[in-house]
This record gives sequence, structure tokens and C-alpha cells, in this order.
Amino acid sequence: MRTAARVDRNQKEIVTGLRKYGATVLITSQLKNCFDILVGFNGVNYIMEIKDGDKSKSLKKLTKGELKFRNEWKGGEYYVVESLQEAINIISIK
Repeated sequence: MRTAARVDRNQKEIVTGLRKYGATVLITSQLKNCFDILVGFNGVNYIMEIKDGDKSKSLKKLTKGELKFRNEWKGGEYYVVESLQEAINIISIK
């Protein structure tokens, strides 16, 4: 039996903040070997993996499954974010 996926401490803050900013956010963190959120803003989709910026560098590494997904994905870019501001900066660029 699979246990619930761990969610980074800052995921709720980032999701809530992006939604307040006007983005739509689909939480996918329960999917194994994938990414945490799919963000839509101004007609563009953004794949984002959330890592807790307060953790050590070794604990912020992508898992083997996350790396495999990122390397094999043939769609848009795969972003790793540690804060709401970083996520907003990404979606505001395009």
C-alpha cells in the first residue's frame, strides 16, 4: 500500500500566492515521480517542482523519479522553485 506523498512545507503558501496573483494551479504532488504543481498564467503552462528553501542542499535535490520525468518530458520547461517570489518571477517573465 502506498503512503501519502510528502508535501513541502512551503507548498500551500506558494499555491495560495500564485492563485492570488491570478494564476490557476493544479496540485499534482500526489502523483509519483512527477512534479508538484502545474501553473497556468496568461495562456502559458508552467511545470513546477517545489522544494523547501530552508532545507539543506542535499535535501532539496530532485528524486530519481523527478529527474527521470524532467529529463524525458518533451513539453515546456520544468522549474524548481523554493519560494512564492521565485514562482511569480517565472510566470511574470513571459
